[in-house]
Amino acid sequence: MRLKETFLVKHAVGGRTFIDSSKQDVVYHVEKVEAGWMFSLNVPFDAVVEDILNWKDELNVFLFHESEGEPTKKTWFYVKDNPVKYDHENHCLTIVAEAHIEYVPERFRAS
Repeated sequence: MRLKETFLVKHAVGGRTFIDSSKQDVVYHVEKVEAGWMFSLNVPFDAVVEDILNWKDELNVFLFHESEGEPTKKTWFYVKDNPVKYDHENHCLTIVAEAHIEYVPERFRAS
């Protein structure tokens, strides 16, 4: 069974997509930390990273997991007031999210 993972960094829920690993090459790492989950991205400092830092209080991070024959499983991470930082020396953007929700859109129904 093949697994595909897509990583997104978005402004708010339905807002602008800053990073989409399905459309651009981005090296990222996800790690469980005391405060929640830490996302580390190896990216050069550019206008997109600058926008991410400017909107750091309104970010959401998503991971989409796709497996053959299965519906896509989405995990929505809430950044809230957690740190979003850029290390210029190591070209590393870090985003810490404190909470998350996992769901399968085909099985989700609003009440």
